[in-house]
Formats: sequence, structure tokens, C-alpha cells
Amino acid sequence: MKKTSIFASSLLITGFALCAGVASCGIKPSGSGNPCIPGPYADPEGIVYDGTLFIYPTRSLPFREQTSMDCFSTTDLKHWTKYENIIDTSEVKWAWGAMWAPSVLRKDGKYYLFFGANDVHEGETGGIGVAVSDRPEGPFKDLLGRPLINEIVNGAQPIDQYVFTDKDGSCYMYYGGWGHCNVVRLSDDFTSLVPFPDGKLYREVTPENYTEGPFMLLKDGKYYFMWSEGDWTKDNYRVAYAISESPFGPFRRIGTILESDPAVGTGAGHHSVVQSSKTGEYYIVYHRHPLGAADGNDRVTCIEELHFDSMGKILPVKMTFSGPAPATF
Repeated sequence: MKKTSIFASSLLITGFALCAGVASCGIKPSGSGNPCIPGPYADPEGIVYDGTLFIYPTRSLPFREQTSMDCFSTTDLKHWTKYENIIDTSEVKWAWGAMWAPSVLRKDGKYYLFFGANDVHEGETGGIGVAVSDRPEGPFKDLLGRPLINEIVNGAQPIDQYVFTDKDGSCYMYYGGWGHCNVVRLSDDFTSLVPFPDGKLYREVTPENYTEGPFMLLKDGKYYFMWSEGDWTKDNYRVAYAISESPFGPFRRIGTILESDPAVGTGAGHHSVVQSSKTGEYYIVYHRHPLGAADGNDRVTCIEELHFDSMGKILPVKMTFSGPAPATF
């Protein structure tokens, strides 16, 4: 695993090949800069550990080249450290094609990374795996030597998992592609699924217009369920949300909170949300296509502030080149 340092202010030009320079893009030097990390990265999972923000993205390369993962960390949104090759297909023997869309959490002093692998169809090997490490930057080791979820259930391809810890400590995993979303309960050691009271292992919770990329946020006792809509290679990719009293829904679509902006970028989606433990501010970490991108894999990771109105609804996110001001976590 290789560790390198990145200074975000140097990215203000690097990420914007279509701009003549920082000034012509209207970028303020005080901003942290978008893309927030250099390179083709997508599906970013953000999480805060002990005052440090970590971002775990997909390496946005042609499918069969997505054979490893990197992660990035910062304490101020300006200075970033890159950790290369935190896990790869040489460690995950059953992953023949690609690994993508990581989801991470810490439990009992260990760090767990859930990932999708192989474009699995019925009767094939692939789906959602889990790896473990003693450090947030890895290296991560395959926990099971096989997928945790391999089957197609309720029409949901086992990809794009998000692991959510509820108020009582229960861990639920939301996942699914092909327009269907399931939720399952995980065992304490993340090696198996725990049946719900009705004896079933899977519950479908698909909201209106769902495509993929589920995310759950618990705020003020409410469950904010978010997802991506549209085609990830197209301009219609966007993020919508619902609010429920329960982690199982019902999830009734309220509206769109992040979408293409022809002046900034297109195909914005597959996000996560983090909160600063110091200030209480929320941030949305997401990917978008740079202006002029002709390849669906041409995606970059960005971060913006996330705000709520007085009624608790999420305000639409304005994509920027400058990014949020430097912040502590």
C-alpha cells in the first residue's frame, strides 16, 4: 500500500481542464476545490473517524480494470493523503471482474469494507463481499472468501450496498441495482444475515424512480433515505430522497436534491453524506461527469455543503468548482 500527500489548492486547476485557469472559472482561493481528489473516481463513500474524513471511492476505469481500490483522508478539506491499493482482486479470489462502490464502518476496533464485485447475474458468482482491517486505510482482507450476498432477490442485483447503524446498534444493509432495493439485517460479526421477525432475510424497500446507490441518514429521529435515479452514464443521473419514521419505510419520494448543471458538470449522483463532529455541518460527497465528458467512466469525486430547511427537508445542492470552505471534522 502506497501513501502519498496531496495539497488540495493545487487541484483547483488540475480538475478543470476545460477552464483557462482558476480565475476564469470563478473559483475562490478560500474554497477547498472540486474535484476534491484528483483522478477518475466515483461512487464515493465518506465517513469520519476521530476527526478525520475518509473517502472510499470506486476507481472509475473500464469495468475489467477496476481491480483495486484506493482511499483518501483529510482533516481540513485542503490537505489530502492518498492510500493506494487498500484491497484488490488478488486478495478477493472470487472477484474475477471488478470491485466497486465501497461502504465502510468501524465496529469493535476493526474496520469493515463492503464492496460489489463482478457484474453478477443469476447462477453466476459475484455480488456483495466484505473485508476487514485493523486500520481505516487498510490493507483490507477478504473476510469470507465468498460473497456475503450472491443471489438475485426481489429483482435486485446485489450491488451498491450501504451499511447503516440504527439507534439500537443494529446494522442494516441497503443495496440493489436494476431498479430494485432490498434491506437486510447483518449479524454482529458481518459474516451472515439475520432474519427479520417474520423469518424473511430480505425486505424490498424500493422507492419511486429508484435505480441504484442507496444511502440512509438518521437525523433528528427521522430516516432520510436517498438514492440515485437515471442512467449513470447520462445527464439524467441524479439524487432523490424520502423521509420516514422507520428504517424500513415506507419511502415516499419527496424530490431531487442533486442533478446536472450544464455550467458545472453532469450526471451527478451515487453519493454519501458526512457530518462534522466539530461543527455539526453536513456535507454531501458525490461524483459527476466533467463538462465535455464523452465517456461514462469519466467521473470525478466532489464535495459540497448540505443544508436543511426549517421543516427538515433537504435543500437542493448547488454544484461548484470551489467546493466548501476548509473545515474540521
